[in-house]
Amino acid sequence: MRKNSGFVRGLIQGIPIGLGYLSVSFGFGIMAIRAGLSVMEASLISLTNLTSAGQAAGVDVIASHGSLLEMALVQLTINIRYALMALSLSQKLDGSFTLPHRLLAAYGITDEIFGVCIAETEKLRPTFMYGIICISTTGWVLGTFLGAAAGEILPPSVTAALGIVLYGMFIAIIIPPSRKEKSVLCVVLAAAALSCICHYLLPALSSGFAVILCALAASVFGALVFPREEAEE
Repeated sequence: MRKNSGFVRGLIQGIPIGLGYLSVSFGFGIMAIRAGLSVMEASLISLTNLTSAGQAAGVDVIASHGSLLEMALVQLTINIRYALMALSLSQKLDGSFTLPHRLLAAYGITDEIFGVCIAETEKLRPTFMYGIICISTTGWVLGTFLGAAAGEILPPSVTAALGIVLYGMFIAIIIPPSRKEKSVLCVVLAAAALSCICHYLLPALSSGFAVILCALAASVFGALVFPREEAEE
């Protein structure tokens, strides 16, 4: 009974995430169709990835006929944070989290799921995480499917307008911390400026490598100009 209740509690906790993913992934579905992918291909990408920024960048690489190396480096650069989240969550897992459970749960570590799990006061059980992952993944894949299906039947002018949904989510993510931290704002502006330079002055540079270079350069800039001071004991 405890396992079942843990799964149900995870489902309930994940409902807001699933609803948010449903609306955001709709934009990704439209983006995938505009890049030349099919509804099934777009849905499979969402089912096997669960990373909004990584999927958006990956579609750009596919659309520009980038290499597998370029795709791998782009995904590593964008998604490396999930490895850090997994390390943090590993400190909250209870004894029932065997290696197979850890591998399965690692599939569903996203920013939002991490936020819910890290806020839990009790040790995390596999059934609880599976509940959150199940409802969140359903929302993400369903939204992608609906967006991709809509992208095939709606006129280009409408799909172009709806395609901005995914970018709106990115903007919503960076605005709150940018308003609180001057360092974050400067890094965001530096990344945007570098992106413009790559787009207009280096048109031969593929979008995938442009993402990698801008992310790394902006990160180095932030680390050098705004170094974090170690907390005093």
